[in-house]
Amino acid sequence: MLGEFQERIRSAAAQGGALQIQGQGSKAFYGELPKGELLDVSAFAGVSSYEPSELVITAKAGTPIRELEALLAEQGQHLAFEPPRFGGRGTVGGMVASGLSGPTRASQGALREHVLGLSLLNGRAELLNFGGTVMKNVAGYDVSRLMAGSLGVLGLILEVSLKVMPQPLARATLRFELGQSQALNQLNRWGGKPLPIQASAWWDGALLLRLAGAAAAVRAAQQELGGEPIPEALAQPFWDGLRDHSDEFFAGAERAVAGGATLWRLSLPQTAPALQLPGEQLIEWGGGQRWVTTPLPAAQMREAALAVGGHASIFLCRDAHRHSVFAPPSEALLRIQRGLKQSFDPDRVFNPGRLYPEL
Repeated sequence: MLGEFQERIRSAAAQGGALQIQGQGSKAFYGELPKGELLDVSAFAGVSSYEPSELVITAKAGTPIRELEALLAEQGQHLAFEPPRFGGRGTVGGMVASGLSGPTRASQGALREHVLGLSLLNGRAELLNFGGTVMKNVAGYDVSRLMAGSLGVLGLILEVSLKVMPQPLARATLRFELGQSQALNQLNRWGGKPLPIQASAWWDGALLLRLAGAAAAVRAAQQELGGEPIPEALAQPFWDGLRDHSDEFFAGAERAVAGGATLWRLSLPQTAPALQLPGEQLIEWGGGQRWVTTPLPAAQMREAALAVGGHASIFLCRDAHRHSVFAPPSEALLRIQRGLKQSFDPDRVFNPGRLYPEL
């Protein structure tokens, strides 16, 4: 199959064509419109190696995330950054290319911090290897991370080595009735304390905290924080729904988008104040990630995010001819991005324009 990929890449480069990389298509909506002839990598799947004692797993790009996690669960381990699985169709390659992390991102780190190494085919159909399979490996480490969130514009990801972690020994979810400003202030206060807060979510006047870690630490935090304990049988489906973008907020967002609104993803400093915007808001990562479903024009949304030190990206919209999905990069950043594109994919074979129209 590797040879087939190389032949497709060489042919596209020679003919001035383009390839649209796709696994199971779970994130076809994300980013600018896909362009080029479909390059299906879904069959390039399977776990290449797994060393539970070393906390490292290596899998091919087409491997479904749910299959990877099922294998890890047998050893009491997991992907600590909780990547969204999008109804079970999410794959390892798409997971890395999209760079999306779940509810635990603020406490466990982003996806890119869990990528130890990877292999890929560049725009010349050359096989390149970066990083390694041990956590202390340094050579090429940043290049591996560079692929996280690149949306496939730099190369065809083949295999990925990921850091895995043991499952927490204890979990608990607490609910607090708080307004948005109150919730943000409380999260900032708690953030300065040694509390085992693994994830947080505020929506519609309620703040939920998930505690995780040693049983004694979780019990002590429950006593200190108070709040309403939520049974695990109810809490876990909520966190799973939040992770997979299938809970009530995202279901409502899809309906609103069908009616002409836009679902925005805002990346802000955790200390940013509450934003007074029309529409629905859901706040994660201690205030660092804010989802906003609103009819406001793009310029106003980006100005609102910029005013508090962040940026805004379109996550979901109805317009099939969407443009400027991501906040326009500075000239300096765009120059770096162009240089990377030229180095990895000089003939613009892979996903042209998917990340930025200029790439």
